[in-house]
Amino acid sequence: MPEIGATLREARMRARIDISEIEAETKIRAKYLRALENEEWGLLPGPAYVRSFLRTYAEALGLDAKLLLEEYKLRHERPSDHDLMPIGTSRRRGRGGGGPMRPPREPRRIPPGALIAVIIVLLLAALAALGHWTNNGDDSGDGGSAATTATDRTTTTRVPASSRTTTTKSSSSKKKSTASSSKIVRVQLVATGTVFACLVDSEGTQRIKGVTLNNGQTAGPFRSRSFRLLLGNGNATVRVDGKVRSVPRKSPVAFRVAKGKFTQVNPDSVPDCG
Repeated sequence: MPEIGATLREARMRARIDISEIEAETKIRAKYLRALENEEWGLLPGPAYVRSFLRTYAEALGLDAKLLLEEYKLRHERPSDHDLMPIGTSRRRGRGGGGPMRPPREPRRIPPGALIAVIIVLLLAALAALGHWTNNGDDSGDGGSAATTATDRTTTTRVPASSRTTTTKSSSSKKKSTASSSKIVRVQLVATGTVFACLVDSEGTQRIKGVTLNNGQTAGPFRSRSFRLLLGNGNATVRVDGKVRSVPRKSPVAFRVAKGKFTQVNPDSVPDCG
């Protein structure tokens, strides 16, 4: 696998993103981002910060953060003393560390007299319980006992139908709400030059009303189930759910954006917000 820093730098340059933009999005200082790209681990606060910064930076660029973290641990982190400890070394030693092992303690034995007393108490309790049960059986008739037993067995707690209906409706509403929110897509536009932009959501509302953005200007993020995007040229970077999407260098260019989808379409199919 290529070097970690080179992978981050090449991904950022490919997406035409300035390091100041990554700093604004991730809230990580630019000097730490440059240290990650140059693999100057000593300039970072510590291993825990390195892993956190590396994960956040990789996700902002749309890279596999887990793969980069594994590569960092393999190359630059030493195993802990606990991981290097051989199995079976946790035996007790004398105070000097190298003395003979202490003999294992013998288990405590119960005195025979106490054991006999416990057995006698248990037998007496069992006889008393048996006599009490026999007396209850003699006092009540067979029919009454059978009726009581049958009643006890058939007694159940019934939940009202209205409560079951309310619970079912509540669960169904929660499932629909969760399914609806999982389809929401987030879109942000960053101008890398002068570019005309028009963004329309799934309800037909113009989120970007046909304006010209200058280099460095951002619009969004906007949230909807889907979007139609029209750009006058390729001087823009589009971020969909935090991931950078490439824009071809031509004019005009249009896209349809949905959850997990970024599809180029005919510009005539997108309103020009005029």
